[in-house]
Amino acid sequence: MAFVSIKKLLADHALATPLEFEEWNKAWKITAENGSQESLLSFIAREKGLSEELFLQQLAAALSWPYLDLPKTDVPPEVRQKISTKVAFQYFVLPIRMDGQILEIAVSNPFDPGMLGAVQFDAKCPVRFALAPKAEIEKALKKYYGVGAETLDEMATDEPMELVVDVDKEITEGDQEASVIKFVNQIIWEAYKDRATDIHFEPAEDELRIRYRIDGILNQTPMPPQLKRYQAALISRIKVMSGMNIAEKRLPQDGRINVRIKGEEIDIRVSTVPTVYGESVSLRLLTRGKIFFTMEKLGFSPVEETAIRDIIVKPHGIMLVTGPTGSGKSTSLYSFLSTINSISKRIITIEEPVEYELKGINQIAVRSDIGLTFAMGLRHILRQDPNVIMVGEIRDLETAEIAIRAALTGHLVFSTLHTNDAPSAFTRLIDMGIEPFLVASSVEAVLAQRLVRTICPHCKEEQKVAPEFLLKIGFPENEIGTAKFYKGAGCEKCRQLGYQGRMGIYELLLLTEVLRPLVMNRAPASTIAQKAIENGMRTLRTDGWNKVRLGLTTIEEVLRVTQTEEHLKSLVEEPKASLWLKT
Repeated sequence: MAFVSIKKLLADHALATPLEFEEWNKAWKITAENGSQESLLSFIAREKGLSEELFLQQLAAALSWPYLDLPKTDVPPEVRQKISTKVAFQYFVLPIRMDGQILEIAVSNPFDPGMLGAVQFDAKCPVRFALAPKAEIEKALKKYYGVGAETLDEMATDEPMELVVDVDKEITEGDQEASVIKFVNQIIWEAYKDRATDIHFEPAEDELRIRYRIDGILNQTPMPPQLKRYQAALISRIKVMSGMNIAEKRLPQDGRINVRIKGEEIDIRVSTVPTVYGESVSLRLLTRGKIFFTMEKLGFSPVEETAIRDIIVKPHGIMLVTGPTGSGKSTSLYSFLSTINSISKRIITIEEPVEYELKGINQIAVRSDIGLTFAMGLRHILRQDPNVIMVGEIRDLETAEIAIRAALTGHLVFSTLHTNDAPSAFTRLIDMGIEPFLVASSVEAVLAQRLVRTICPHCKEEQKVAPEFLLKIGFPENEIGTAKFYKGAGCEKCRQLGYQGRMGIYELLLLTEVLRPLVMNRAPASTIAQKAIENGMRTLRTDGWNKVRLGLTTIEEVLRVTQTEEHLKSLVEEPKASLWLKT
């Protein structure tokens, strides 16, 4: 449709005066010459101060065209096949339904030159327009055709594909390189946009599954059905980028990729393992540029934060952080180190691996292949005149002994253990072979933690919960009638999950003079837990209920991450124990 037709249409329906249109058309041409991908309609909408959604609704009403709510619109598979992947992604059009012999398609810019002819030629039938925002069409295309479907369409050739090494290449949304490179870049780009921490390429007999871990939960990404055909090329590309041997497919390999996304430095740790149907590849995305580790953002209560700040400025002793893999232990330790980092303190860490680089702190990476273990590194750190030491994990007796010796000789030591709760840390150290009196005299505090997903603020709504269920899971009985509960309904901002982001729930056990005799007498973890609760310790689940009451997370999230808390079954008040959810 010619510009004069658009001009007349906008003027006839009071969407823009002829003078306004002429001015906007000139301005739009200037921006288009500078490489802008914005359409004239979206440019006019922005100049009028309207959202694209509202402007398209007005345009649809003026033209008597349908306006679609794409997230709630289902497209049958046979209708999707009416248009090729290439045309759908090139013009950002989505086939919606067949009305007799007419194909209805969703478009955001119905005046795109050449689009109507291309779609009609491809579909071999008349076409009718319906309007929808471009962002929603783009999401729907990825949902129905799969991420990178247009790239795989380019790869559908019998010609051999050359793998180009460009590790330092800036990854952008519209990368126009060779198809296999473009596809891998697009997968990383989508993961970055969705705040994913991990990408998993998992080969099966008849498919190559790609999953993103977002807020600690794995989500399968829609992929084109023909992806399996390009499995070898895609995995080879990743291995080239990470400096691996592409000819070795029988042994696991590790590598690293450094990329830039929107000017932000991203470190990607890559791991491959051979499986029955090919190599499985895992990518861990680590953002370096914008990470600021501060205790204020971790979600501590004021009482817990004050207690921790008092501990981390002590001249000696051990503070342990416990929890399963992925519970945020490293982030907590980095935050503590960042808080006390100063010109007057020499801080040295030994980690496996060094996930984030902290300015002003000396960080050592474990290299087991050459004998640089936690124990060996820690032994040599003590000769480096440190004030504060951070050990990534206490795994064995030797490391535990050196860490305790360091704490007893005037060093502040931070480290982690894999235990389900704070009281179990003492029994774990004693089980390793450490004398109880050494544990009692060196450990100052133990912090157990979990990560819960936070409710999406864009679709947050009140949730009704049956009182019987609240009694069963041990929610405080005196608050059942008054507490309010919330959940996320699911929206585009949170990928229909109802959650966006994560925060910690904590269990802080301070080793007071009341508890030290129990540790020295090898008391079981349940006894230590009961005494600590009597003296004011809040359990993980109790802290979780507090964040539920504040409307930050949901009951389901607290239950999901605290199901393994065995010590919660033996509460101080025995009559209530039967009301807890059995774990």
